Amino acid sequence: MPVIPALQTLLDSMPATGLVDLTDLPSVRQAGLEGSNALAALVALEPLDVGSVHTAMVPVDGSEIKVRIYQPAAPGPHPVHVFYHGGGWMAGTIEETFVDNVCRERTALAGYVTVAVEYRLAPEFKFPIPLEDSYAALQWTVEHAADYDGDPENVTIGGGSAGGNLAAAIALKARNENGPRISFQVLEVPALDLTLGSPSVEQYGGGEYPLPKPEIDLCIGGYLLSPEDATHPYASPLLVEDLSNLPPAFIISAEFDPLQMDGSRYAQRLQDAGVQATFSLGEGHVHGSSQFTQLLPEAAAWRDQVIDAMKTHAADHRGVNA
Repeated sequence: MPVIPALQTLLDSMPATGLVDLTDLPSVRQAGLEGSNALAALVALEPLDVGSVHTAMVPVDGSEIKVRIYQPAAPGPHPVHVFYHGGGWMAGTIEETFVDNVCRERTALAGYVTVAVEYRLAPEFKFPIPLEDSYAALQWTVEHAADYDGDPENVTIGGGSAGGNLAAAIALKARNENGPRISFQVLEVPALDLTLGSPSVEQYGGGEYPLPKPEIDLCIGGYLLSPEDATHPYASPLLVEDLSNLPPAFIISAEFDPLQMDGSRYAQRLQDAGVQATFSLGEGHVHGSSQFTQLLPEAAAWRDQVIDAMKTHAADHRGVNA
């Protein structure tokens, strides 16, 4: 199908955006936050109410990072979801309305304690520092889950775009290092092959759609210490030889997205390794349009797919442990 008509109209009316001028990154990031929140006010549904929202600081190597914890109104213990925002590893923040909306939805609609992670950003903090921050946040969440009425035996992870990359890498790291047990992963429009080996990169990266290939190149170059790091298992989970014994996954990609086939290829490789993995294609969507839940019924349907997958996991986990 073509790009969703209402979405195409919006895209045609919007100026080109993205990470293009990195000479003053603080200003670029601030402008990005303001632009994102202004867009959310136009295209996203109102934030849902949750029981409570807390902010905490997590120690990391040489510093500390912020996490925001969303608790359901009902008593627990609840399943826990650790969420990693997107932004090409160089931008994005948990202060974005879109991120807040996602966390509130997963708390209010799926019944999870949701923890949003403010990992440090490249290029000031290159790979693997954002990954290490994100992993430290997972460990902190497991240790403190009960403090927020969460179940430390049912901790899930998720993220979008660069955040999906981090979530997939964290699942590998936890498996490899006998770290926290992750029971489920939700990967949305994930970047999983930083060598850009998916055919969809050339098919949809020409500039007609959001996330053109030059911007992808810029983000990868800013994130990695060297081009050789693109083949590191924690930079490109799709290239890992052994994907067995990973958490079940729900993966959803946008149709008109250079990263589309990263998601479908990863789901197939997980299945081939004996991991339960479901892939869904957001037909008519572009990178990031799943968050336009007020403008697009198709975006609300995308959200509902994710919520249903999370609710199904929670119910299955309760059944296994009953």
